[in-house]
Amino acid sequence: MKIQHRESERHVLTITVDNEAGILAKIAGLFTARGYNIDSLTVADISENHSVSRITIVTNGPPAVIDQIEAQLDRLVPVHRVVDLTQAGPHVERELALVKVSGTGEKRVEALRLADIFRARPVDTTTESFIFEITGPPDKIDSFIALMRDLGLVEVGRTGIVGMMRGPEAA
Repeated sequence: MKIQHRESERHVLTITVDNEAGILAKIAGLFTARGYNIDSLTVADISENHSVSRITIVTNGPPAVIDQIEAQLDRLVPVHRVVDLTQAGPHVERELALVKVSGTGEKRVEALRLADIFRARPVDTTTESFIFEITGPPDKIDSFIALMRDLGLVEVGRTGIVGMMRGPEAA
């Protein structure tokens, strides 16, 4: 059950952690305990020796609660650093999606035309369907999916959002 908050804002948090069992459950537990939903979650190993991972979480909440969550995340032993990209400044967000569309004739032609406009790449083709790969900001992917609904959308798989600060410094 998602609790609604009137002053809710979208935040993208990046968390650098030791790559150890149970850390993701601890982090998700902090959100659950406060009644906040995780809208997107990605985790990837970011070190050569596989000892450090980066978790990116997109959530919504009032600034005071986000600040509290950040402070509690910082106190967890395997956490190295927590950055709220939303508050830290200009950043880049990207997501990848696979979008399956079926159709023939004019709908098939229109799906290919729109895919070209959105720079979605067909990665699998049959005589009755396509699977498109599309990357970009979440709103671009949302728009592409919305247009494909009228053309025979069958299935969507999304990776979740990853983000980085602009400029030469690491988050």
